[in-house]
Amino acid sequence: MMKKRILIVEDDPIMRLGMNHFLAYQGYAVSVCADGREGLRALENTAYELIITDLKLPYHDGFEILEKAEAVSPKTGVIIITGHAEIKSAVQAIKKGAFDYIAKPFANEELLIAVERFLKFQKLEDEVSFLKETLREKVEFENIIGVSPAMKDVFDRIASVAVTDVPVLVQGESGTGKELVANALHRLSRRGEKPFVKINCAAIPENLFESELFGHEKGAFTGATETRKGKFEFADGGTIFFDEIGDIPMSLQPKLLRVLEDGLITRLGGNAPLKVDVRSVYATSKNLKERIAAGGFREDLFYRINVVPITLPPLRERKEDVPYLIDHFLNYFKNKYHRADLSLSQPAYEALLAYTYAGNVRELKHAVERAVVLAKNSVIDRKHLPEEITGGSETIPCITDALSLDASIRCFEKQRLLNALSEAGGKKIEAAKRLGISRKVLWKKLKEYGIE
Repeated sequence: MMKKRILIVEDDPIMRLGMNHFLAYQGYAVSVCADGREGLRALENTAYELIITDLKLPYHDGFEILEKAEAVSPKTGVIIITGHAEIKSAVQAIKKGAFDYIAKPFANEELLIAVERFLKFQKLEDEVSFLKETLREKVEFENIIGVSPAMKDVFDRIASVAVTDVPVLVQGESGTGKELVANALHRLSRRGEKPFVKINCAAIPENLFESELFGHEKGAFTGATETRKGKFEFADGGTIFFDEIGDIPMSLQPKLLRVLEDGLITRLGGNAPLKVDVRSVYATSKNLKERIAAGGFREDLFYRINVVPITLPPLRERKEDVPYLIDHFLNYFKNKYHRADLSLSQPAYEALLAYTYAGNVRELKHAVERAVVLAKNSVIDRKHLPEEITGGSETIPCITDALSLDASIRCFEKQRLLNALSEAGGKKIEAAKRLGISRKVLWKKLKEYGIE
């Protein structure tokens, strides 16, 4: 492996020699300069991973070294050496782009910590850049489909945080793909080969929740005939995913908060705390701030889990992704059900494109699967799609010589009513808003046209 190159710019010969020998002994390729003029010249001729420069130098000061480094090699890190009287100047240098500063006098260990901290940061930045570049042009990433700006933002956010252990809160309506994001965060992390443990907070009875999370000792309660590990122990070294975190019982929230803060769990009925190393990801379709206001969720727990939020847009707000999703699911289910000969008719395709999916990606996926299963010949037609998508019948042209003016108007009005109800997922209040009419008028029209 090529040695990391470090440039030291220091006019004090003893400090310069000491840092040179120490960092060279640590395995770095070190170059030294005795003043600012030599430092600027060195930057023109060689690329360095890191520059360690005194703030006060003959000819050109540390600010000029920093400015030159920013111009010729933006990825090069700069650590400023400063006296205690120059702390304000060092802070100013950080605002201008320096990575860190070290105040004189300092120990060799302090210097090494600063150097290693930058190189770890640089490695992380490189990994993030690589992932972002890999994802930028992809339509499909970890089974998440999208070309819309909103989904590209999601991909970028996943790439940025996957390689860290920072807690992530994935927010979005039901069916938007929150679990897919959690899976991607785990697989792309350094924990990708370790366990990925899912907890559905809405599906576990409250009286079993503590035992599910933390485990229990034999005899801890009636029916506990043996010691059992909890989800946190099973996830040790890997990732734990709390789906619908907004439904976790209020009584358990303080215990969860303590585990997240100190990494220690205690089995139900036990006394000895156990250390666990897990990365946590959370998902919710609820508005947690409203839950906090209603007294159903702790504010301190919310801020602990909401370190990095990822918000998945509903499908109705990223319509440009629908053709790619249709194509993806169609190919997937053709493979699954051995229907390689199957194709999608234009009317069916247009119906799928036109529909606004209240159930989001999940609803589209199930609609395509249903169509693949029901199609008896080699073509999927409108009749194979759910009635919510087709409006219960084939759409007929309303503007035709076969219909009178009044019949055409009634035909168009009925189809607008059906489409609005379909787009609103059957919710009449929402459908009325979409049509710009009152609920009373909507109910009257539905009765007039015999629409259930």
